[in-house]
Amino acid sequence: MRWEQLFADLEAQAAEEESAAELAEASSRARAEYGSVLLADRLRGSLGQELSLRCRGAGELSGRLVDVGVDWLLLVDGQGRDVLVAAGAVSAVAGLAAVTAAAVPVGEVARRLDLRRALRGLARDRATVSCLLEDGGVLAGTVDRVGADFVELAEHPLDQPRRRGAVTSVRAVPVRAVVAVRTSLPAGP
Repeated sequence: MRWEQLFADLEAQAAEEESAAELAEASSRARAEYGSVLLADRLRGSLGQELSLRCRGAGELSGRLVDVGVDWLLLVDGQGRDVLVAAGAVSAVAGLAAVTAAAVPVGEVARRLDLRRALRGLARDRATVSCLLEDGGVLAGTVDRVGADFVELAEHPLDQPRRRGAVTSVRAVPVRAVVAVRTSLPAGP
């Protein structure tokens, strides 16, 4: 009878050690898998959430996350304005949902839908914008053109349309210096 109890104890210990090893392996595997999650995927899991982004040179930018691109995020702020944020300028995010979106392979088309392409959309729409820069500066006006690595902004008062008489200057701004671009008017439907 003592042998049976000894073997039962040994079996219980072995099962406990095996269970602990499996648990450790599963935990290690989960950490390794999470280690491959990109911020863009984490953000995509929070589409529709109110987020607060701490951004280099611009401080806190808040709003409902409506889209995530290859190198940009799109928020709609509390006043209904679109806020296009350069992903590289984000230093911290608050308000994320508990879920993470499945990783999306970045194809050739997605790579082309970068920040420059989004800025070209603003130029096409002739939207009046505030351009927040990494040095903390803010430029106001209309995006005229977008080059390979810069954006040209016709500066004018936000309450006036881009007309020759309203333009005070035209500036070329390196895209790398752009933290965010906020439209002056509420986002469309």
